[in-house]
Amino acid sequence: MDEPKDAYTVMIFRGSMSGPLKFSFSRSLIRKAIGFGVALLVIEAVLLSQTVMRIGEIWELKALRAEMASVREQTTTFSNSVNDLKRRLLAMKEVNQRLRVMLGIDSQKTEGVLDGKGGDSEVLPQGELSSMDRSSSESVEIKAVSYESTGEDQPKDPLLSRVQAGLAWLQNEAGSEERSLQDLTSVIETKQAKWDATPSIWPVKGWITSGFGKRVSPFTGQMSVHEGVDIGAPFNTPVQSPAAGRVVVTGFDPRMGNMVVIDHGYGMETQYGHMAKILAKSGQKVRRGDVIGLVGSTGLSTGPHLHYHIKSNNHAIDPQRYILD
Repeated sequence: MDEPKDAYTVMIFRGSMSGPLKFSFSRSLIRKAIGFGVALLVIEAVLLSQTVMRIGEIWELKALRAEMASVREQTTTFSNSVNDLKRRLLAMKEVNQRLRVMLGIDSQKTEGVLDGKGGDSEVLPQGELSSMDRSSSESVEIKAVSYESTGEDQPKDPLLSRVQAGLAWLQNEAGSEERSLQDLTSVIETKQAKWDATPSIWPVKGWITSGFGKRVSPFTGQMSVHEGVDIGAPFNTPVQSPAAGRVVVTGFDPRMGNMVVIDHGYGMETQYGHMAKILAKSGQKVRRGDVIGLVGSTGLSTGPHLHYHIKSNNHAIDPQRYILD
């Protein structure tokens, strides 16, 4: 049998005793086989690349899941922290409210408390009533639509929604508390200045020799009004300012002897008489406890003592009402 000229022959020799085996393949068949093999290699390469890509995506998905689990855990922790901050802020609000009551500041409106309403009312005609009903229903409808529109922007994750709502509440309440604390600070500073300027200690350590009010005058023997208290003490006992203020008068008075007058502000004024020596100067600012003079018996006096006089808005007041120590 003649072989085609465009064929390839493969001979297999099996030994000296057997004849060789011959296989002939046409060139077209060889080309088809080579094409088929190349196609298989391309398909295998594509499948291998797809497999590698899918494995990479699986690992990436696992990493994303682990990251999402970590983020969710952190979000839960953050949500718990927000709730803890809310509890602390509510406790601060309660303390704030108590301080406002103690300091006499107008209380803020408490949330959740209904506004009390009452009083006599006149019945409107039917026409006006129906128009009011229509306007009321329209406003309710508008509010409902606005709520629905805003609800679409809310996050779908309920945990994230709670965190965002908690943060919004904290931001609002923190601003409210900040303003309230500023009010408290201002009031406390004002009251602190007033407390500092309020006479509250004995100007000298001693004993009462003549009280406030009506008494028999030691000089005339007649009833008179004593607008202060006389405090007996040894000569040269230090006289202290009972509160912060400014010395407005220093000098000698025929009746009060060596005297000092201190203006404490807020309508308060104190006067000290019969001193042996004045140690304060006019215009000097003094604080509670500063020494302004020494006990003596100058002016109309029967012995060493201090005449202590308090005026509030130009009205004499019993000094013992203000002494706390």
